[in-house]
Amino acid sequence: MRELIRLAIKEDLGSGDVTTNCLVPNDLRSEAAIIAKEKGVIAGFEAAKEVFRQINPRVKFSPRKKDGAAVKRGDVIAIIKGPARAVLSGERLALNFMQRLSGVATMSASFAAAVKGTGAKILDTRKTTPLWRALEKKAVKAGGCFNHRSGLFDAVLIKDNHLCVEKDIARAIKKAKRFGRVEIEVKDLEELKKAAVSGADIILLDNMSLKMLRKCVGAARAIEKKLSKKILLEASGGITLKNARAVAKTGVDYISVGALTHSPKALDLSLQIVKCR
Repeated sequence: MRELIRLAIKEDLGSGDVTTNCLVPNDLRSEAAIIAKEKGVIAGFEAAKEVFRQINPRVKFSPRKKDGAAVKRGDVIAIIKGPARAVLSGERLALNFMQRLSGVATMSASFAAAVKGTGAKILDTRKTTPLWRALEKKAVKAGGCFNHRSGLFDAVLIKDNHLCVEKDIARAIKKAKRFGRVEIEVKDLEELKKAAVSGADIILLDNMSLKMLRKCVGAARAIEKKLSKKILLEASGGITLKNARAVAKTGVDYISVGALTHSPKALDLSLQIVKCR
C-alpha cells in the first residue's frame, strides 16, 4: 500500500501542486471534513491516512467511523487537521482511494445481505484493480463478504484452460495434489462426478442454471457419504444481486462474484475545508 500510494502521489503532484502553492500561504493551517454524499458502507481509512502522511506527516487524520460502518448522506466520515497546503494537495488522492474502496464495501454488503441466512458465503475473485488487490479484498471483508485466494501462488484452482492442456480430470487433480488443497472448475454433472471421486476438495460449478446447480449439489452430497469426506461447492458465473439468493438456496457452500471488485460504483464523498487560521 505504501508503495502504491507513493507512486500515486508522484503521478498526481509531480513537481508540486502549483495552484495551491500560488494561492495558499505556507504557514496556513486548516481543518477539513470528509463527508458522505450518499448512503453506503465506508472503507479505505488506512489508505487515506497514508496519503496525507506521505504528503506531510504533520497532517492529523482522524476517522469518525470504522471500515465497514454504514453511512448516510451528510455523515462526517473523518476530520483532517494540519498544514492547508498538504490537506489540499492530498484531497483528491485520499478521496479516490476511499470512494473506490467504499464502493467495493457497499456492493459487498448488498451481496452479503442477499444471501443472509442461507449458509452460503460470498467470495471475491482475482478480478481486481492491478496493485489494489490487498486494499480491495480488505474492503470486501469490510462489507461482510469473504476472500478467495490472494493470487496464483497461494491456492490451486484448475480452470477450463488448464484442462485444455491436461484433459484428464483425475490426472490433473493428482498432479496438483502435491501443492495442497485442490479446487477444480467443472461445466456439467459428468465432470463434477469425476472431480468428486478423484479427490477434489472444492468444485467450482461454472455458469450453471439453477436446475443444474441443484443436480450437482445432490450428486456431490451423495458422493460425500460414500467417501466420508466433505466436498465444498462454489457457484460462479452470471451471479447478480437478483439471483444470488436463489443460487445460495441450491445448497452451494460458496458463491464467487467478480463484480465485487470489477464493477462497484464509487461511493460519493467530498472533502470540505471548515476552518483556516
